[in-house]
Amino acid sequence: MKILGIEHIAIATKDLEQDSSFWSDILGINYLGKEIVENEGVVTDIYNTDQGKVELLAEYGEESPITKFLEKRGSGLHHVCLEVEDIHKAVKELKSKGIQLISDKPTIGAEGYQIVFIHPKSAGGVLVELCQKQKQNK
Repeated sequence: MKILGIEHIAIATKDLEQDSSFWSDILGINYLGKEIVENEGVVTDIYNTDQGKVELLAEYGEESPITKFLEKRGSGLHHVCLEVEDIHKAVKELKSKGIQLISDKPTIGAEGYQIVFIHPKSAGGVLVELCQKQKQNK
């Protein structure tokens, strides 16, 4: 598996509007936009530092995993996302090493990336997301 770098860190928040001010107004990080990812139950605000992104995550829908996270832990670091060269190869390699994944099959996340999550039990208590950019048709 080839890791290309840290794609983003994700922060769960109870109030996107209130918390976004710190990242855009105080730190001056370039705001890329808001995106609803229905299949993941989140609304994201994405900020680009040009060397990785910060994603603020808020709940979307009644079954949002962010709701459960906020109830249990409150606002704060939700996960770290690593970009990989080939997500299917990464899943296969991780499974062969006994790593527990949340799902064995990648889904589509924010910005059209293919994503899969590694269970915190296999990653020292940290939720880790792997992502791969969609290949562009020429």
